[in-house]
Amino acid sequence: MTTLRAPARFARPLFVLTILASSFLLFLVQPMVARMALPRLGGAPAVWNSAMLVYQALLLAGYGYAHWLGRLTPRGQAMTHLGVLLVAGLWLPIGLTSLQPSPTAQPAIWVPWLLGLSIGPLFFAISAQAPLLQRWFSLTRHGDNPYALYAASNLGSFAGLIAYPLFVEPGLALYGQRALWSSGYILVGLLVALCAATMPQRGPSVEAAPRATSPAPGRWRIVHWIALAMVPSGLMLATSTLITTDIVAMPLLWVLPLGLYLLSFTIAFASDRTTADLQTRIAPVAILLFGGLLVGGMAGMPMLGAIMALALLFLVSVALHTALYRLRPDPDRLTGFYLAMSVGGALGGVFSALLAPLLFDWTYEYPILLLAAALLTPQQAVLGIIARLWDGNAQRQRILLYVVAIAVLALVALVLSYPSSVERPGPMQQVALLVMVGVGVLAMGSRRAFGIAVLGALIAFGGYRAVVISLEPHARTRSYFGIYTVRGNPHERQLAHGTTVHGMQVLGSPARERTPTTYYVPGSGVGQAMLAAPALYGPGARIGVVGLGAGTLACYARPGQDWRFYEIDPAIVQIARTRFSFLSRCLPGATVVLGDARLNLARAAGGSLDLLALDAFSSDSVPMHLMTREAFASYARVLSPRGLLMVHISNRFLDLEPVVAAAAAGGGWHAVQLFYNPAGADSAVATKSQWVALSHDAGVIAALQQRNAAWRAVPLRPGFTPWSDDYSTILPLLKGLR
Repeated sequence: MTTLRAPARFARPLFVLTILASSFLLFLVQPMVARMALPRLGGAPAVWNSAMLVYQALLLAGYGYAHWLGRLTPRGQAMTHLGVLLVAGLWLPIGLTSLQPSPTAQPAIWVPWLLGLSIGPLFFAISAQAPLLQRWFSLTRHGDNPYALYAASNLGSFAGLIAYPLFVEPGLALYGQRALWSSGYILVGLLVALCAATMPQRGPSVEAAPRATSPAPGRWRIVHWIALAMVPSGLMLATSTLITTDIVAMPLLWVLPLGLYLLSFTIAFASDRTTADLQTRIAPVAILLFGGLLVGGMAGMPMLGAIMALALLFLVSVALHTALYRLRPDPDRLTGFYLAMSVGGALGGVFSALLAPLLFDWTYEYPILLLAAALLTPQQAVLGIIARLWDGNAQRQRILLYVVAIAVLALVALVLSYPSSVERPGPMQQVALLVMVGVGVLAMGSRRAFGIAVLGALIAFGGYRAVVISLEPHARTRSYFGIYTVRGNPHERQLAHGTTVHGMQVLGSPARERTPTTYYVPGSGVGQAMLAAPALYGPGARIGVVGLGAGTLACYARPGQDWRFYEIDPAIVQIARTRFSFLSRCLPGATVVLGDARLNLARAAGGSLDLLALDAFSSDSVPMHLMTREAFASYARVLSPRGLLMVHISNRFLDLEPVVAAAAAGGGWHAVQLFYNPAGADSAVATKSQWVALSHDAGVIAALQQRNAAWRAVPLRPGFTPWSDDYSTILPLLKGLR
């Protein structure tokens, strides 16, 4: 027996290390495989959302498998799971299968298929280990709390998620990343085998499957678990959509909501309850204070809005996960508890990533989930006198509920009577918000009353604006690729994708409607190139544009020219044809090729274009797969020998000049750039822009410079590693970090 007790003494650090390593690998593989899929599936934002759904489905399957293993003896569990790890190891080294989707492949279909075949068995085997190892730990260390290990699991998940963009992606090419992850999988397999060795080898518990002796949870308790897990999961994805659509499309911002969501489990399931209990008490007030303002968009203070949204997500997640922890069953029913949690997490993902884009034209899932969080969050009256008010008889509670409802209704009517600027709330709104928070604090003794207060805040301080826009015919369109808003007045009409204007048309006459605007005015880099096209390539110039937008560039078309637009989103095509008249007035028969541009260009005939304009950025995010050396090689193939490539690199957060300069140097391109800063009459319709012109023919570049002396060379940044399909990182490009 002595030889068996020795490893048991090290059970806690061994199990903690194994769970940390497993969770680290689990969340390291998610962004890594999404990065591998970019050249294959394109840069559609739906790829990440679809991938998240695949991961949640595999996680649910892994938790279900761990729960099923509980029917076996401890030795049977160990042998079965080690066998699953060995079988899944046949998929090493990790990578994608050779399947190739069509250019118009739907991410919602192809991503699950591709990822399931490529990493499904590996992800499934690793995902089961958090609940399974906790069960093994409870068999090994009967006196210890196995739920504390879940905090270690999510700490490992958070570390893996953050490590990828900060360390792994900048430091290793995809080949090195695959080798690192595959080595980690083998190490985790050995650690799991050591954990199995710590379990009892003799005694009645080894020969019989463990039987649950604690009372089974009722149906409504299980539903409660699922709801408490569903809301934070859905809110995490809804927050990602909100802050990158309506607040600020800052690079790497998608990592933070998921990271904070994972970190909330570490606090909620920790042995020390101080921090979790404190944040649970703060969460209802934060929902009241921040919820309505965030629904309003915070357009005038985007960075503050992003911070508020992330803080609110973290507080709500901690509060609801703390409620889950308080409702946890005894360790003998641990795997069933985690299975219910994973069901809730998957349902939250389905609601926010799959159903919401189909049901709503705006991020209405965000206020809906905030309201659900307000109803589910554990509440505790701030002051004793408030608690005593709600502890009275049913009649007094009913009267207080009516008082709260009337006060909220009056405040909502007051705010709607004095509308404020979208940029920032006015004095009336600020006072009303403080009063609303006061009413909400008073209502915290009653779940229904508090829900009414939160609903009033969400409507008054932003929700009504969203509804007004939704009620305008054709004002807003939502697809898997973004939320587009078309607003205007009798003089102009704008197309906005999130926080970025992607097109504007001046109205009033046919001549005005044919005027190129914003980034595409005649003085811009692309405007100069389009005006030079007839002289460079003759009357039959063949021109391609990646990114349709409102269709502004069509108004540079001349009779006899052959134009092709490459657009990934059918919703944009519909908007350009029905809400703007650039296409109908300037190029009625325009050819629009649907699907990811890089995949479609790879199938186009070589030398079939004379000029290609690359303008495919989604708000301020960058489709990396369109900026790699392999992508530039594809552009060179489709262009004629004297062809001209125009790349739009205007960006509020990233300095993309080094990427294009490195690609130009590596591909033998001659490159110049034009910074356009509108002045005078142009400033009303033009936007600052930065375009880079590239050609393998020095004479073409010289012709542009002769037309405008403002074209300048594109300098190489010393030490910058060119982007490729195997390696890219945006960290060296973040503005303000140099």
